[in-house]
Amino acid sequence: MIQGIFGNNGQLFFEIDLITSDGLNLPVDAMLDTGFTGFLAINKQDLDALDWEFIRDQELLTAQGEKIFDVYLGNVQLNGQEYQILAFAGDEITEILLGSEWLKILPLVVNYQAGILTWG
Repeated sequence: MIQGIFGNNGQLFFEIDLITSDGLNLPVDAMLDTGFTGFLAINKQDLDALDWEFIRDQELLTAQGEKIFDVYLGNVQLNGQEYQILAFAGDEITEILLGSEWLKILPLVVNYQAGILTWG
């Protein structure tokens, strides 16, 4: 189980590892965004260092309307377990985002009043 932290505006942050194509683990803080229905969204510039495999372009409906994203196959580590996932990369993404797809496989416990935020 991993501990998360609450952001100043109620955001939910978790430290995860992005795994490069060479097997190097890069720890990052990622924000849970339940409005995003994939596994991971990342800025294209941040993705360059990972050298993940490009799969395709895909159009997604965002809060700003329909946008085209580059889709990559990559590996991440959460709670000590490695997952192979699809990552959506775009120019306007300012935070690394974890999407609601994770909620289908990992339990999330949130209690703002008690300061409890755990995942996995």
